[in-house]
Amino acid sequence: MHFANLFYLQKMVNGGIVNNWMCFNFSRNVQDSVARGFCYELAQMCHISGMTFNTEPILPPYTARPDHVERALKTRYSEAMTKLKGKEVDLLIVILPDNNGSLYGDLKRICETELGLVSQCCLTKHVFKMSKQYLANVALKINVKVGGRNTVLVDALSRRIPLVSDRPTIIFGADVTHPHPVEDSSPSIAAVVASQDWPEVTKYAGLVCAQAHRQELIQDLFKVWQDPVRGTVTGGMVKHVSFIPNFYLLICLYVW
Repeated sequence: MHFANLFYLQKMVNGGIVNNWMCFNFSRNVQDSVARGFCYELAQMCHISGMTFNTEPILPPYTARPDHVERALKTRYSEAMTKLKGKEVDLLIVILPDNNGSLYGDLKRICETELGLVSQCCLTKHVFKMSKQYLANVALKINVKVGGRNTVLVDALSRRIPLVSDRPTIIFGADVTHPHPVEDSSPSIAAVVASQDWPEVTKYAGLVCAQAHRQELIQDLFKVWQDPVRGTVTGGMVKHVSFIPNFYLLICLYVW
């Protein structure tokens, strides 16, 4: 069998679970029937790859204009929550125009900072092409977003990673994404992730929040949050810091 065909037959290490999902279509070139067909094929690929994935959405695909993104998301989300009666929406599959301007950023901001929803965006050109390799790539992205694991480092399993494997360790990552240059008022989006599965360190939890326009530093980085289950966890220290852009500036601002 050709190598390209083997790619999308690989199983995930741990498959995530998607019971309740919806599809939003913001592309006027994609008909409802095409959107339904694409979502079905994507759900099938997720299932083949090792996920537990319900092939039927909560509600039929919802088509809306890009300039109505906030109203469409919040209205449909409310309808879904009424139908689910206390259960959560696990995933939004979103079809975007190939040239979507600020739509992608607006959608991610609303989903992740206002509604708390996991979303996976797909461009129109890929929806029409619907190649197996593309579907497999998207399935891998979805799996990680819903808590699954695609790969595990062999060195992690055998506890041979320097500075990580010798004692319980959390690896953090942080970044700030800024709006398009022509947007002078949209907020920047800050995100912080942390590993949850030492010693494998391949599964990460994340927090996302909006902050001041083009603010490079994460404003709430040192805000204290109380874990209702574990309380305050002590006994650790920073062992290693990887190089990041503007590192000296950040050290001066955060430390001094």
